[in-house]
Amino acid sequence: MDKGLAYCGLPCDTCPIHLATLEQNESTRRRLRAEIARVCTEEYALPMDPLDVSDCDGCRVNARLFSGCRECPIRPCAAARHLESCAFCHDYPCLMLQQHFAREPQARTRLEQLRHAHAQPSA
Repeated sequence: MDKGLAYCGLPCDTCPIHLATLEQNESTRRRLRAEIARVCTEEYALPMDPLDVSDCDGCRVNARLFSGCRECPIRPCAAARHLESCAFCHDYPCLMLQQHFAREPQARTRLEQLRHAHAQPSA
């Protein structure tokens, strides 16, 4: 499975927080973190300063985690069940995921595609 996909279906490889983590240019990194803080504050009602935007390697890597990823209840649930993805959980879609999908409908699409691909017999 793609390590660039979070348990919940969010793509780490296009995540602004992960991209800021990978950015080598310090001025670009500061600009990205300022934009992330603005979005978190305005769109997610999570008051944040650019200095609060920590590095993130993705929730499945279990290394550096952004505070929102660290505090997400989906990550420890999936990890405790030893899942590669919530798509493979026997409780899919649980209430946590349904709430997540309300804000991030593309995450549902990604997980549904993963479930469908996994259910297909190999040729």
